Amino acid sequence: MKYTTRQSAILLLSDGTIFHGKSIGISGKTFGEVCFNTGMTGYQEIFTDPSYFGQIMVTTNPHIGNYGVNDLEVESESVKIAGLVCKNFSFNFSREAASGSLEDYFAKHNLICISDVDTRALVSYIRDNGAMNAVICTDGTSVEDLKKELANVPNMEGLELASKVSTTEPYFIGDENATYKISALDLGIKKNILRNLAKRDCYIKVFPYDSSYEDLTAFNPDGYFLSNGPGDPDPLHGVIDVAKQIIANDKPLFGICLGHQIIALANGVQTYKMFGGHRGINHPVKNLLTGKGEITSQNHGFAVKREALEGHPELELTHIHLNDNTVAGMRMKNKNCFSVQYHPEASPGPHDSSYLFDQFVDNIKTSKA
Repeated sequence: MKYTTRQSAILLLSDGTIFHGKSIGISGKTFGEVCFNTGMTGYQEIFTDPSYFGQIMVTTNPHIGNYGVNDLEVESESVKIAGLVCKNFSFNFSREAASGSLEDYFAKHNLICISDVDTRALVSYIRDNGAMNAVICTDGTSVEDLKKELANVPNMEGLELASKVSTTEPYFIGDENATYKISALDLGIKKNILRNLAKRDCYIKVFPYDSSYEDLTAFNPDGYFLSNGPGDPDPLHGVIDVAKQIIANDKPLFGICLGHQIIALANGVQTYKMFGGHRGINHPVKNLLTGKGEITSQNHGFAVKREALEGHPELELTHIHLNDNTVAGMRMKNKNCFSVQYHPEASPGPHDSSYLFDQFVDNIKTSKA
């Protein structure tokens, strides 16, 4: 293997801190909120997860690209992260099932990546100082010019991003002769969520984020689903109103991540931007209803205020994150509605929480009985 000289690159944080590295070969600059994911596998699922839209991803696994990419292992039709920061970028890959290299995949999607970064130091810095905006630059733009551009990038708090990743037209998933029909509101939905519903005898119609309650109800669904997605839930006033109407109608409702936060807001319970967020596939959660622990896949930078939830007469805390005791799940005491702040569809894993899809279908069965 011959030695190849690569262009120097930098990661500039909004507080002025600079981390140095190398470009993988795609020239330019990209802006977003810097965050990190601790997953040891599943980088392609992470990169295509719509919930990461507008974020520069730091991978704590030191080797990225070593097993290439596979066209079947995507959570949306395109790369959704704003850029990638990693330690070792593998231009070569060894996996029989791979359909190509990560380098070619990034070139196809024009995704800017900086490698050879001290990611241990970077992650430690983010953990101490919180998530913040940043820019990856691989084209030699001066630091002073980058600082000026970075100062104009909006903060994630207050930023509505669901409209950037939602479908523009309704579409269907599953067998049209399935027993149950689901209206799913796409705020940035992952493909594996739809696969999990479809394999449980559900026919799903997926609606754009700005669809009305009447649009969703015209499908005559047996249940409703509010998906995951990027950004701050607070600006999604239309979605919150739709959730209020679904809850008032008392049809089965299930929300994941952003959908979970929407359900909280629909009940007057506030959300907040977390200092660092939860992103990885090894987050411990306790189910307070069963007493069992779950290892979960998580990806969120906002959360529901626990004090407000526990003080609400019609809501019950059902799951907690064991690292920091934040809200990981809730249900309504007087309505057929529950939600979680993590990903039971996993992809790439783990699968401890897949029972939540069964719970949703059981709620539908009970409501139809």
